[in-house]
Amino acid sequence: MLKVSPSPHIHGKESTRKLMLNVVIALIPALIVSVFYYGIGAIIVTAVSVLSCLLFEFLIQKYILRKPISITDGSALVTGILLAFNLPSNIPVHIIVIGSFVAIVIAKMTFGGLGNNPFNPALVGRVFMLISFPVHMTTWPVPKGLGTGYLDAVTGATPLAILKGGLARGQSMSEIVGQLPTPAQMFLGNIGGSMGEVAAIALLIGFVWLLYKKVITWHIPVSVIGSIAIFTGILWLVNPEKNADPLFHILAGGVLLGAIYMATDYVTSPMVPKAMLLYGCGIGIITVVIRVYGAYPEGVSFAILIMNAFVPLMNAYIKPKRFGEEVKHG
Repeated sequence: MLKVSPSPHIHGKESTRKLMLNVVIALIPALIVSVFYYGIGAIIVTAVSVLSCLLFEFLIQKYILRKPISITDGSALVTGILLAFNLPSNIPVHIIVIGSFVAIVIAKMTFGGLGNNPFNPALVGRVFMLISFPVHMTTWPVPKGLGTGYLDAVTGATPLAILKGGLARGQSMSEIVGQLPTPAQMFLGNIGGSMGEVAAIALLIGFVWLLYKKVITWHIPVSVIGSIAIFTGILWLVNPEKNADPLFHILAGGVLLGAIYMATDYVTSPMVPKAMLLYGCGIGIITVVIRVYGAYPEGVSFAILIMNAFVPLMNAYIKPKRFGEEVKHG
């Protein structure tokens, strides 16, 4: 019997588990920095998120889908860590569990599991939590170090929230800049925000690791960051009293976390370099539009999810070169 199966027919040495393990390794520096600044809260949020994601995937596969258990492939582990990195370190445990349920059960397993979900599960969980629990999701603890307890830390605004609030009150950038952290503080992570936003240097170390291990390519991260730099640079040059400079927009918020670790998700991103560049530019432009003209101070999560919806279209119309040639007879 002749068996016909879809491509690819040649398999490499990489496995899902190995790829996910490298992503986890890349995220370790940012996790260490988060624990350093936010203390036990960062550990609790990460542990609850990871365990919840693993548990929900196990239960769905075993008792509802009745498929082989695949939680050892590392995908649920990565989703749990990324979801935690999108949360404040003082968020109540029951909200983390709800977000994990949405990420795994609704955004991933409803579509058939890994490889079938059209949207990034961690971002779906994060956006659901932001809409459902806006107060908890926008109450950011001020970094206090390893001794910081859970739920009792002093809270403050993120750099993007300070910028948005100041502009809304009619202040100019020269008046707001004194309230903002310096680029060095944002680079080293001594700022308020979600756990994955605190240290640009830690995220960049992970980026280098992912490139070195060839887990991702440069196309999406560079196009996201580059488009944000160009767009905000134009706005800044046109009116520097009403717009922040490009470096601030890149270091503040979730640009690096989203560009490096979430927009590059294999399942929800394009397969071809040209499409990757277009996809990344779309994320960058939408992010800036939301930040500058929208109601939310941050727009990375929404931008990635919006562009996730365009990925099937990109894959259909921006195709790689075909090997071989058509031979005409007669």
